[in-house]
Amino acid sequence: MEKVKAKKHLGQHFLKDESIAKAIADTLSLKGYDEVLEIGPGMGVLTKYLLDKPINTHVIEIDTESVVYLGENYPKLKDKIISQDFLKYNINEVYENKQFAIIGNFPYNISTQIVFRTLEFKHQIPEFSGMFQKEVAERICEKKGSKAYGILSVLAQAFYVTEYLFTVDENVFIPPPKVKSGVMKMTRKEDYSLPCGEKLFFTVVKTAFQQRRKTLRNSLKTLNLSDNLREDRIFDLRPEQLSVDEFIALTQKIEADGVQNK
Repeated sequence: MEKVKAKKHLGQHFLKDESIAKAIADTLSLKGYDEVLEIGPGMGVLTKYLLDKPINTHVIEIDTESVVYLGENYPKLKDKIISQDFLKYNINEVYENKQFAIIGNFPYNISTQIVFRTLEFKHQIPEFSGMFQKEVAERICEKKGSKAYGILSVLAQAFYVTEYLFTVDENVFIPPPKVKSGVMKMTRKEDYSLPCGEKLFFTVVKTAFQQRRKTLRNSLKTLNLSDNLREDRIFDLRPEQLSVDEFIALTQKIEADGVQNK
């Protein structure tokens, strides 16, 4: 079969630089898991380096043309190609509560959704690395105090240690995207349980950043906090001024105020 044509509606930009593909594959530590799932392998430029590693590799690909190409060109992937949408697929059909890493040159139009989906399965995913639009990769790794710091930063860093690894130029893709790319990695914390209700924590973070220019006193009005709690000095701050730990502490205060997990 001839090479796969990149499809705009799937956000496909095929990496052609072998050294970058190998560098992305080498971000995996292979510690604490025996399985890896590659999202959106396309024509397998990253896949070939994963197949060389002492780990069991599955790939998940929504593009049927790519699925056919992978099947014809990578015999090691026999019975390991999942022709599904990662955002909708029940990963336990393959992993049955096993630990596995996620890696990929992620389609930019769904990359943030891939991270949120990963957080849903954090108890099974100790390691996650791959390529994003540069601004998204930076946002995931951003610390408090910047405009880029937001919901994705706080929720990812609550459970994972995040690292921005390197920037990738536009010209190493077919077709070249209009933006630079960035490779980042998330390593699950040894203790990734929260000392507060997880569901409420997500609600507090998302609600706060939905009106990020307002102080927390105003942006969290909908949580019906007591007047006494709202006098706490933390409510004078805007959401980007709070670290992950401070968001956790804020959630604990809200919990103690009688607001239950929503």
